[in-house]
Amino acid sequence: MLVWLMVVLGLVILLLAGDMLVRGAVNLALRVGIPALLVSLTIVAFGTSAPELLISLKAAAQDKPGLALGNVVGSNTANILLVLGIPAILARMHTSHCDTRKSFVTMIGATLLFILLALRGQFDLLAGVVLLSVLALILLDQGREALSHRRDGKAAEAEEEEVEGADPQMPWWKVALYLVLGLIGLPFGASLLVDAASEIARDYGVSETVIGLTLVALGTSLPELATTVMAALRRQADVALGNVIGSNLFNLLAIIGITSLFKTIPVDLPELTFDLAVMLGASLLLIPFVFLRRDINRLWGIALSALYILYVVIVLS
Repeated sequence: MLVWLMVVLGLVILLLAGDMLVRGAVNLALRVGIPALLVSLTIVAFGTSAPELLISLKAAAQDKPGLALGNVVGSNTANILLVLGIPAILARMHTSHCDTRKSFVTMIGATLLFILLALRGQFDLLAGVVLLSVLALILLDQGREALSHRRDGKAAEAEEEEVEGADPQMPWWKVALYLVLGLIGLPFGASLLVDAASEIARDYGVSETVIGLTLVALGTSLPELATTVMAALRRQADVALGNVIGSNLFNLLAIIGITSLFKTIPVDLPELTFDLAVMLGASLLLIPFVFLRRDINRLWGIALSALYILYVVIVLS
């Protein structure tokens, strides 16, 4: 019972600390004159992936590569099947009005690159450099595109309102407090969660990869689920779909990219091949909604959620 309480506590600390770090970093960056556009493309995006990053770094440092990789692969699968499935059950997602083709193709490309690098049997320094270089190119392209839209007058007038966590009235002491709590809380929460997950794996006789693919991945996907549910209820399908695609991109390129710079992550291909195939297959399920402009209705939501439950059952068995 205590170990499960540690899991819950670790997740809560991670999610709260991640949010605090984003708020503190965003307001510090804006105060010192960093453009809001650059802040939204980098600090906010990296900050929301901070829990997954800290978990992967901690797991790799403790020689638990299965937990590090399982967290990323499992999170991406959960993001598509569950994070899009559950909101669609609650409210029809009008994805037919969204144009996410470019982002989707980029995500598929990143997924294929990740799988190809995994087939080498390890994520080493070379793999980390490749993944982070691709991420840098994507961010540069997004920045160029956003600036072009802004010049054409298509962007929102109030730049600060586009940045998640921005508060022009936030005092300096509060900015500092958010930063300190975030920087302390993230490694502490990651340590709790990794240790608890490892103990659960030993207690139930399953591998750390399986725990990473299921329990840890599901926990770290909760922020994306909450955001997507609210976006669906507000009829903001573009936000929901964009949130999932962006999160998956950062999971693949940033988290494993950064982690492999510090420590080589061996890949257990016999154990992970099925999960990599499921991650790619789940990503390809978005084709009708992206290219054929179909809505994700309640029936699709039930089907996606059921597929995720089936996947978890197969993994645990």
